[in-house]
Amino acid sequence: MFEHMFLKYRGSIIIFFAILAIISGYYSTQLKFSFSFEQFFPKGDPDLEYYKNFTKDFEADDNFLLIAVENKPTVFDSSFLGTFHDLSLQLRTVPLITKVQSLTLIETPVRTPFGYSTIPLIHMDNPSLYPNDKEAILRDERFVYNLIDSAATSLVIVAKTKENIDINESRNLTNAVDSLLQHYNLTEKTHILGRAYFQRELIDFQKREMLLAFISSIILVSLIMVLIYRKLVGIIISLGSIALGLLLFTGYLGFTGIELNAISALFPVIMLIVGSSDVIHIFSKYVDELNAGKEKKEAMQTTIKEIGLATFMTSFTTSIGFASLMTSRLQTISDFGWNAAIGVMIAYLTVLFFTTSLLSMFDKVQIIRQNYHQSRWKNILEKIFQINLQKQKTIYTVTVGFLVLFVFGMMKISTNYNIEDNLPRGAKVTKDFKYFESNFAGFRPLEFAVTSKTEEKADDFNILKEVDKLEEKIKSTGVIKSSVSLATLYKSMNKMNHANNDSAYIFPATEDEFYVFKKLLDRAGRDETNVLVSSDKSKTRISSRITDIGADSIKSLGKELDFWVNNNIDTSLISVKRTGTGLILDKNAEYVTVNLLQGLGISLVIIAVLMGFLFRSLRMLVIALIPNIIPLLFAASLLGYFSIELEAGVAIMFTIIFGIAVDDTIHFLSRYKLCINTGMEKNEAIGQTIQETGKAIIFTTIILFFGFFIMIFSVNPPTFTVGILISVTLISAVICDLLLLPALILRFMK
Repeated sequence: MFEHMFLKYRGSIIIFFAILAIISGYYSTQLKFSFSFEQFFPKGDPDLEYYKNFTKDFEADDNFLLIAVENKPTVFDSSFLGTFHDLSLQLRTVPLITKVQSLTLIETPVRTPFGYSTIPLIHMDNPSLYPNDKEAILRDERFVYNLIDSAATSLVIVAKTKENIDINESRNLTNAVDSLLQHYNLTEKTHILGRAYFQRELIDFQKREMLLAFISSIILVSLIMVLIYRKLVGIIISLGSIALGLLLFTGYLGFTGIELNAISALFPVIMLIVGSSDVIHIFSKYVDELNAGKEKKEAMQTTIKEIGLATFMTSFTTSIGFASLMTSRLQTISDFGWNAAIGVMIAYLTVLFFTTSLLSMFDKVQIIRQNYHQSRWKNILEKIFQINLQKQKTIYTVTVGFLVLFVFGMMKISTNYNIEDNLPRGAKVTKDFKYFESNFAGFRPLEFAVTSKTEEKADDFNILKEVDKLEEKIKSTGVIKSSVSLATLYKSMNKMNHANNDSAYIFPATEDEFYVFKKLLDRAGRDETNVLVSSDKSKTRISSRITDIGADSIKSLGKELDFWVNNNIDTSLISVKRTGTGLILDKNAEYVTVNLLQGLGISLVIIAVLMGFLFRSLRMLVIALIPNIIPLLFAASLLGYFSIELEAGVAIMFTIIFGIAVDDTIHFLSRYKLCINTGMEKNEAIGQTIQETGKAIIFTTIILFFGFFIMIFSVNPPTFTVGILISVTLISAVICDLLLLPALILRFMK
């Protein structure tokens, strides 16, 4: 009844989709992109809530822009220092920059017979003093790796920016900085790092990635469709249907105002390959019915009746697979899952209504080449069937052998991912990141919140004495090159009080001496003091940056520091807690595996229910799931064998693999069920099913393989990894569907 009704109104359906296409075309121009590290914060995590409260007492730890300017062989050159100093001063006038610090702006305090005074850290007007200035600066841990590299070949300007800066503000700010660098002819010598710079560069990168993915996938699908159909009408219908689905999806994204993130480059590929799969199955069945001698209308009615349910099941299960990602604590993964699920159903509805309506207007000779059914396909599929009949034990033995290898590989999986592995290869933003990692203290912030547990204030002597002990331990780790606290200021004051002798750079030995310095600091009202202690004086902070050694390594270091604190710090005086954006990002490693298993578990349950409803057999349910779990184990083992860290972007791969692998299983089993319902014996039904679905399954796998394999041209490491792993894994999925699945049915089903 349904197929009769909508074929009757196929003209109206085509017009309706044309109107939707025009509307979607407009909203596709309204797509929004965003990038921020907050997208990767795990929702509901207690450490995240603590960090939010921490920023209320102090400030965010990512509101900075680091500008490193090289001058080889040395920065102690009067011409360079003059230019660098002018740049530092001009940056103070840039909107959204609240504070600027550099070595040429710093004056160091000295004690004179007439009291305390200051002198320039670098005597820019007196080059004869440069050697002494260089020696003093390179001996001072406050400056090395923060404002100057250890070889004295580059200086850094630290520009504090407005907190929670958005993409438009980031673009305006970084463009203003670029203009200044061009004015001083420093562009080629400069490396930049910071939130605003990341936002601008990575959002522009996301746009390029999506465009590249779209163009590449369209070209690929076009070539495959030409090879398959070789008739202009058939090619236009198939490509038009796939492109229409993608257009409607982008229109949906633009209409709803959803902000696209780093993983969004996968959307065009997913839409194109899912749409291609549905189109090929519809096309294949329609041509088969025409070859059987049926008229166009009757052929399409049969196609909709038999393939419509199967394609709905495949689309729905794929959609469920993506929707399971909504259980993730990472907002970016959760959003991706929901939008991908919507996209899959949009592709299905487009093929079901638009493609079938348009396709039903043409007969076989108009849409496909006459030699579409070649005898060699029948021979190939017949050989596959014979292998299932004659080599079942071999199939089981090989399967078990591979499962052992897969399990062994899974045991090698690591979650020790780092930031660099998520940055585009060869891009300037990545080169700049590596430069700061190699020459300075790096990017990843690590904060230590210290809370007084007594009546003493957080800036009192006994409290800061413990802080100093902790800070010295932090710096001894070798991976934390930059650290500043209130104790740091008091060590500087002590050094000043002893004629700037390096040996005096220690925390004041006596309480009396400490409070002399405290009065001086209070009188000076320095900004550093204000950002290092809370307004109620109950908390203070140690603000540091750690090199990008990997999430698991940092977690191990954190446990080591926690153990040290419990055994070496007076915990009756203070409590210490690690926090900061870096720590929150690293929590992804803790959740990614749990969320992955949770999401796949939900998908398995829902798909199991659907399979049970369709086949009403527990045994068939188990048989159906086995060929779809094996590709997941294969993909997991590849991560282990090739030392690919399991992180949020890569974890998406498992959902995609499961959702797509289930598609071919459902098409196979749906056809098998129809054959059984007509009264065929089991062997005959398997043979007929392989002949009718095998070709479409192989075609769709070819498209899926190259659709994902084309992602190897991406410069985004997670996209590259996902693309190549899915491509390889889908080969295992089609082998399981055409060899293992029939063998299991032949052996275990009555």
